[in-house]
Amino acid sequence: MHFTSEQRLDDGVLEREFTLGEIPGVLWTPASPSAPAPLILLGHPPLGLRRMYPRLVERARQAAADGFASATIELPGSGDRPRWAGLEQARADLRRALEAGGPVGAGIVDALVLPLVERAVPEWRTALDALLSLPGIGGPVGYSGGVISVGVRLAVVEPRVSAAVLFAGSLVPAAVFEEARRVTIPLHVLLQWDDEGNDRQAALDLFDAFGSEEKTLHANMGGHTGVPRFAGDAAARFFTRHLR
Repeated sequence: MHFTSEQRLDDGVLEREFTLGEIPGVLWTPASPSAPAPLILLGHPPLGLRRMYPRLVERARQAAADGFASATIELPGSGDRPRWAGLEQARADLRRALEAGGPVGAGIVDALVLPLVERAVPEWRTALDALLSLPGIGGPVGYSGGVISVGVRLAVVEPRVSAAVLFAGSLVPAAVFEEARRVTIPLHVLLQWDDEGNDRQAALDLFDAFGSEEKTLHANMGGHTGVPRFAGDAAARFFTRHLR
């Protein structure tokens, strides 16, 4: 891990950009940590870190106020990372299907999501190795947000992730539903009830599939970008319970 920039935000949170091989990322740590801070991995949709930064830094500030370090990495094929022909084709196929007003076929969903999961999850695990080796950062580890299929896979294969907040609604392949039955960590799932771009019933079915004994569905009225502030506050309390 190579740090490329460092700044103090106005609330004292230390923000450091880094690269891990070809993967860019950002690490935020509390202003005055009293002990090694638990870590929250901040997932995001594949829109690029620069575009997602305002939302990510808001989540990071909240995490730091609660005593957590947080970090994110750029997803494969997004942002400043090299273009990925297969992913670009799958996105184009999805746009055409949506514009045509018909259902999105399983083949399009699989082509869009499964290769991303296969690449992104090992990168998250490599980043986790590097982050936990830094002074001032310790376990336990939580995962928050992003592509829900990535979160499901990470919850299954990464034993260091002990709790997760997942944002329901992403297109989910059938294979991920099967993986969800193997998830056993505590889950807090956010669902926007009127999300215009996602299938509500599919989100409910995925929630039902999770194998966790402790899982909570936090559903709110409103569209994709209308997540209310109190929903984030509830997610923060969830991490305080499970990462302390």
